[in-house]
Amino acid sequence: MTTDAAELPRAARRWPGRGPGAVGNRLLPLIVPAALLALWAIAAHRGWMSAQVLPPPSLVWETARELWADGLLPNLGISLRRLALGLAGGALAGIALGWLMGSGRRAEAAIYPTFLALVQIPTLAWIPLLMMVFGLGEALKIAVILKAVATPVAMQVHVGVRDCDQRLAEAATVLRLSPWQRLRRLTLPASLPALMTGLRLGLAQGWTSLLAVELLASAEGIGFLVVWGRQLFQLDIVFVCIAVIGLVGLVMDRAVQVADNALLRWPRPATAERQGAARRLPGLPWIWLPLALLGLWWTIARVGAVDANFLPSPAVVLSTLAEGLLDGRLPAALAVSLKRYLLGALLGIGVGLATGLALGLLPVAGRLFDGTLTMLRLVAIFAWLPLLTAWTGIGEAAKVIFIALACFFPMQVAVQRGVINLPARLAEAATVLRLGPVQRLRYFVLPGAAPAIFAGLRLALAIAWIGTIGAEYFMTSGGGIGSLMINAQQLFRMDVVMSTMILIGAAAAAIGWAGRLVEARATRWRAA
Repeated sequence: MTTDAAELPRAARRWPGRGPGAVGNRLLPLIVPAALLALWAIAAHRGWMSAQVLPPPSLVWETARELWADGLLPNLGISLRRLALGLAGGALAGIALGWLMGSGRRAEAAIYPTFLALVQIPTLAWIPLLMMVFGLGEALKIAVILKAVATPVAMQVHVGVRDCDQRLAEAATVLRLSPWQRLRRLTLPASLPALMTGLRLGLAQGWTSLLAVELLASAEGIGFLVVWGRQLFQLDIVFVCIAVIGLVGLVMDRAVQVADNALLRWPRPATAERQGAARRLPGLPWIWLPLALLGLWWTIARVGAVDANFLPSPAVVLSTLAEGLLDGRLPAALAVSLKRYLLGALLGIGVGLATGLALGLLPVAGRLFDGTLTMLRLVAIFAWLPLLTAWTGIGEAAKVIFIALACFFPMQVAVQRGVINLPARLAEAATVLRLGPVQRLRYFVLPGAAPAIFAGLRLALAIAWIGTIGAEYFMTSGGGIGSLMINAQQLFRMDVVMSTMILIGAAAAAIGWAGRLVEARATRWRAA
């Protein structure tokens, strides 16, 4: 859940035509929602679309009242209880792991490479394996949320503890603080900003992952209500559930913001200066940890502690992977997924870039659309799937649109934030040089906002890959690596599931590397 672009400081950073005036009008953010509601009502009244495909607002409101009286609150309560349990477990696990990796170079060198390799596999790709291990009950939902939450929390806490101000560490040594005092007075305050960021990201990922697993395998919860409405082709139920999911996401996001502001009452740079670059690690044999895990896996499979149908041996998984690569089955499925990924990412990132630039440069447009886009963004991405499939089917177009939707918002928010925060001196220089709009964009806006733009690009590329796997999970027609994995899970072929997980993780790592390479090449001028 990213900070809203509308909340970012705009004063003293205005390009020509960005004065306050009508921008401060409080009615502007209401115009777009009102116009959309009016268009919806007119379309339903005149029958532009079937009422079964586009139910009228009056029917959705009546359905909301009925669901509120019977069924909505119990299912929402079940989902929130699952989220709370997974969030608590994931936060504790992430804090412990992040603190361990950040507390010393030896621990970081031993653990971080293995942790980073496992993180490359998206949470969705773990679901078939977790289904085989935990079944379809509550344990599956909690495990999925725990994994989704623990990853960003551990990564953020790792950075927060690692980059603790060296001067404060020296002061703690001089004062001869005990380990407990050092933890309470130095480590926790120094890493708290990073921890709050991790919790905010973890909460968003946990909520999204919960809805995904409830769509796949649940008989209760808000995700189940969405699937139930879609199966009955009662899209009024789907509309109500999407609105509830967005409101819950908004409330949770604001709650984390309030907690962040209440807990962090000191200047953040004084306790945690972000150095940006990772420190040099000692030349320890980090390979020992993956070897130890591999040995444990081999031993469990060897002694038969776990049924081979649930946990095949490493040799079987590697043999299946090699066989799938040699006969072309895995590369063909991966190629199908990458084609969808590229089409959806290009569409979503392109539209997100253009929208972010427009909203950042035109304050009236920002005021008009910020509130509406924020509400749409806070609806967990998988909640849109039933509505999307009802409108477009489950063909190739639906998959590409879903991938584009997944990566649009991170790109749009990052670009808009980067443009809004451009230094005033760039606008002054552009005015002195009498540059036209295209020249301003080319020579000042894009270079000045480059860090934010490429941060959004990296995030959008990663989320687009997650969206690709999710689209293939829920729309299995047309092939793809995600469809191959979910079909293998249904056939209890865990060797195929685990070999595809390896391939998905390798593709995610390659995508991340490609994103960093593009950024490095496009911003070489910054190092000059």
